[in-house]
Amino acid sequence: MEYAHIDVQPVAGALGAEIHGVDLGQPMDDETFGEIHDAYLQHQVIFFRDQHMTPDQHKDFGRRFGELNIHPQYFPLDGHPEILPVLKEPSDANNIGGVWHADVTFFPKPVMGSILYALEVPDVGGDTMFASQYLAYETLSDGMKDMLGAMTATHSDDTLSDPDSARKRNETRSTKLREDSNGGPNIASEHPVVCTHPETGRKLLYVNRPFTQRFTDMTDAESRPLLEYLYAHSQKPEFTCRFRWEKNSVAFWDNRCVQHYALNDYPGQRRSMHRVTIEGGKPSQ
Repeated sequence: MEYAHIDVQPVAGALGAEIHGVDLGQPMDDETFGEIHDAYLQHQVIFFRDQHMTPDQHKDFGRRFGELNIHPQYFPLDGHPEILPVLKEPSDANNIGGVWHADVTFFPKPVMGSILYALEVPDVGGDTMFASQYLAYETLSDGMKDMLGAMTATHSDDTLSDPDSARKRNETRSTKLREDSNGGPNIASEHPVVCTHPETGRKLLYVNRPFTQRFTDMTDAESRPLLEYLYAHSQKPEFTCRFRWEKNSVAFWDNRCVQHYALNDYPGQRRSMHRVTIEGGKPSQ
């Protein structure tokens, strides 16, 4: 694809590209925005370096893509409910996102994507990995595609239903869950195992380890062997790219077709980021 207003440099064969020649903190004309949107759809996750955004500018850029999400489980940035602080202090043992996953797939309408902005990063470590779920689907056998194409699965998160879950997680992390939100009903939704991206029309595999619990009309035990195979398959190295953060870098991933994994390999160092997330729609076959 030819671009007239931005420079697009792919970072891996599977997915990912760095975008140069744009200042996300400044008003953006429709032509430049259109090219960024096209690059986002083509490369699934896009990266920007040396960006300088206030919280309001961060939100303004996100709103070009849609309504902003307010996470129901985490405390937001003071004065900015649409911004999630992603923070790991030197004394913290754990981070958030330290497992391959797509965000909040237990919602009836999971989010479209997130724009993560680095304020402070460790000297070494703290990279984020991304995996294309287009490739995860396309490399399955025809027989597996046929079988999975007729299946749905239950996605859920026990954080809201376990009164002790938030407290235990908060003991080791600076990004805090709302402990007062626990004790309510578990959030669960059914989604197709194979989905069609609403904008590109490409098919993708739609299961992830933290949230996909079982196939519809099957028990956990019956579902587990196939799910374990799909979890492992979805994160094969040849489906991935790896982003090394710098201060003022931005990553914007398509949650509909990408899983991500935040590495926790920087003990004793601080990592501070702000995340804006865009609302999405109901996944469909």
